[in-house]
Amino acid sequence: MTNASPVVVPSPTPSAAGHAEGVSNDEFRAAMSRLASGVVLVTAQEPPLDPDDPRAPLGEDVGMTATAFVSVSLDPPLVLVSLREGSRMDDLLAEQPLWAVSVLSESQRHVAGRFAMKGRVSDRLLFEDIPYTRGEATGACLVGGALATLECRTEQRVTAGDHTLVIGRVLTARVPSADGGPLTYFRGRYRHLA
Repeated sequence: MTNASPVVVPSPTPSAAGHAEGVSNDEFRAAMSRLASGVVLVTAQEPPLDPDDPRAPLGEDVGMTATAFVSVSLDPPLVLVSLREGSRMDDLLAEQPLWAVSVLSESQRHVAGRFAMKGRVSDRLLFEDIPYTRGEATGACLVGGALATLECRTEQRVTAGDHTLVIGRVLTARVPSADGGPLTYFRGRYRHLA
C-alpha cells in the first residue's frame, strides 16, 4: 500500500462581482439559464383605497411573470414563488396575503412578455385585452386559457439574498384547459415543448 498525498483544493477567492464563493453574476446566470422552467403569471389585487368604506374603489390589479415557482408540499398544499426584493409584487404581497397563479400555455407567450416588461405602463392597461375571471377565494385575476390556476394565501415570507420567497397555502386549484403544452423558459427565451 502506498501513501497518497492529500489533494489540496484551492479556496475560492472573491470575484470581481464580490461573490466569496467565486461565482460571478454572469457565470451564475449562464448556468441557471440551462434549467428549463415553467412560466406563470402571479396576480393580486391591491387592497381598497379605504378599507373602512365598503363603497371605496378597489385597488388596481397587479400581475408579474415568474419562472421561479414550485410546489412545496402536498399536505398542506403549499407553493413557493420567488420575487425580486422591492418589486411592486413583493411590496404588494407584503400587505396583501391573497394572490393567484395562472400556469401559462405555449400560446400565451404574449401574456408572459407583457407582464415581464421593465418600465411598463399601468397594470390596468396590461390586463385590458386579456380574458380573465376573478378568483372566488382571492379576487385576483385568473387568466383565461391557462393550463391551471391556483389561488393562494401567504403563509410565510423568507428573505433570500436579493429576493423574497413567498410560500402560499393553496386555497383553490383548477385545471380549466387541457389544450396545448406548457410555456417554458430556457436560455433566456420563452419556448414550448417540441
